[in-house]
Amino acid sequence: MSAEPAAGAPAELSPLDEARFGVKSARAREVNTQNLPAVLDFCAVNQVEFLVARCSTADISAVHALESAGFHLMDTLLYLRFDLKKTPIPPNDSSVLIRPVRPDEVDQVGTLAFTAFENFYGHYHADPRLDPRKSTEVYVSWAQRCCTEPSAASLVLAAETEGKLVGFRALRVNSPTQGEFILAGVSPEYQRRGIYRAFIVEGLQWCRERGLEEVLNSTHVANVAVQRACARVGFEPAYSWYTFHKWFQ
Repeated sequence: MSAEPAAGAPAELSPLDEARFGVKSARAREVNTQNLPAVLDFCAVNQVEFLVARCSTADISAVHALESAGFHLMDTLLYLRFDLKKTPIPPNDSSVLIRPVRPDEVDQVGTLAFTAFENFYGHYHADPRLDPRKSTEVYVSWAQRCCTEPSAASLVLAAETEGKLVGFRALRVNSPTQGEFILAGVSPEYQRRGIYRAFIVEGLQWCRERGLEEVLNSTHVANVAVQRACARVGFEPAYSWYTFHKWFQ
């Protein structure tokens, strides 16, 4: 949601979070016991008020250090991996049309994102100090940037049925060998119709056609429906991250 940090930087300022929530914000992507003091120093020097920090769920010492420093756990992200070299991609058996989003559909994608994430339980919505509507708008602006900014997403797919847009799926090429599904939303009245699975299959085919070797997909640990959909296609658990928030005021 913000620019990549400079090499070796313990944290980075987050202008997007600051613009959305009105407080000086920062992010720390891979916190451990060794770099936590530098993260806190960065926040002090930059007068950060709100920090989003992630650490590996396997690093219990980092979890304890974050808790001792006044951080609060907000969510857990599970990453799933699909091996394009070894795992066959199943056919898309959905009757819904999956195609690239058109330039004139950006506003529709934003509306879909608002509906899909209005009652979401990600780390923004989990923080009682953040306005719930503004938390939802984070995903709206992210979805729209995926449609308009090549740095945000490499492809955005749309699901069309009955002449209207009912879902979207953004994916990004991270490297010459790796792709990642980064954001998706399906209109509530069209859920449980196989649209999410169709997005997965078409996205995997797109990645294979470009010579990628693996695809990642992350989801909230409590989102069992997405985990099941991914597992049925051939994704396997890879790793997971905790998301913590810290308020300095």
